[in-house]
Amino acid sequence: MFLHIDIDSFFASAQRSIDSSLKGIPMAVGSRSNLEIFNKKRTNIRLINDNSGAFVTPVFYCDKKKTFESSFVDCIDGVRKVKGIITTSSYEARAYGVKTAMPISQALQLCPHMIVVPSNYPLYHKLSHKIHAFMLSHIPKVEQYSIDEFFADVSGWIEDGNVMDFAIKLKQEILDEFDIPVSIGISKAKWIAKVATNSAKPFGIYEVKNIDEYIKNIPIEKFPGIGKSFRKKLSGYSIRTLGDIKENKKLFYSWKKPGIQLYHRVTGTDNEGINTKSDRKSIGISRTFDAIRESNEIKRRVMIMARHIVFIVMSIEVNPTTYYLKINYKYGIKSKKSETINRIFSENLFKSILHKMYDEISLRNQDAVKITLNVSNFTSIHRKTLSLLDLEHDMKEKKLSQEIQRLRSQFGLDILKTGDEF
Repeated sequence: MFLHIDIDSFFASAQRSIDSSLKGIPMAVGSRSNLEIFNKKRTNIRLINDNSGAFVTPVFYCDKKKTFESSFVDCIDGVRKVKGIITTSSYEARAYGVKTAMPISQALQLCPHMIVVPSNYPLYHKLSHKIHAFMLSHIPKVEQYSIDEFFADVSGWIEDGNVMDFAIKLKQEILDEFDIPVSIGISKAKWIAKVATNSAKPFGIYEVKNIDEYIKNIPIEKFPGIGKSFRKKLSGYSIRTLGDIKENKKLFYSWKKPGIQLYHRVTGTDNEGINTKSDRKSIGISRTFDAIRESNEIKRRVMIMARHIVFIVMSIEVNPTTYYLKINYKYGIKSKKSETINRIFSENLFKSILHKMYDEISLRNQDAVKITLNVSNFTSIHRKTLSLLDLEHDMKEKKLSQEIQRLRSQFGLDILKTGDEF
């Protein structure tokens, strides 16, 4: 039997756990693209990378205290503008129509008395990590699926007839220990348990006893992994509910592996278990900002983001060989390139390749609004898999990167910068 544990309005609940004045009122957590990393002055940036969930991204932060004014308000020529988006809102705020990803300015028009607090990702990561550890002390098999979601397998440990009582107790214990509300879905199939959590929210428990009956009228968009483009494809076959998927086995099998996997997940016949260790397959970072046309400034930001990628790579001790750079410009214009280099990763190598890639894809006289960097295709540092021609040089560069890593770990990521970051 599987449990899916989902923290209700996690970021909002986390803020309430440290500030009781936020309880029972319309409130939300807002965010704005973290541009502190581009500061020319030192801000003592650090990394949180404790969690291991499939969708738990590393967070860079500094200890500078945030307020609504400092985080979301810009004054340009004496005009006060509120920027940023809603990350999570309380159920009291949702009653006014406030939604995730809504501009804060729009949300405040719907609910003028709502309190919006700046995001505090160190708090969320530490709390998520503690809740994960707490569940591991109560359940043998636990998978952290995201920063606020967990799967648990209690098969052979808790009798099926006692799982509901166990879930009730677990929900209360998490509330007592962390002042955090959770909702729990229960099913004999892992992914159906996740869907069931939607039926449990907020702060409830829902057990699916008959999968065929349960999925019959659930819209396809409620199932994880069915995105907007795939929904459009399915609607062309008049497939609008999970029950419709069950009735079209032949169609899904004709789509080979992805279709077969989805069919079995939806019907609860996938036999998938808990993944207690989720190895990261790539490392990425992106930043959105006000339009910039100056090429040197865009490249400077690419190099700063590269330093942050390097820090994560060195922290988890992997050797990426594929590098990816994408620049989004105004009016939906995009420019991107990836390159695979079978060499030992180092800061100097990574930045030199990025310099070349940037020169090849940058668009002159266009306003850049977003930069994305990603590294993937991790390989072992082995003579047979890497370039022998550059091996000796690359080993020296890697050693230099490791020494720099030690200093950045101790004094902050921006204690040492390369010349192309200024």
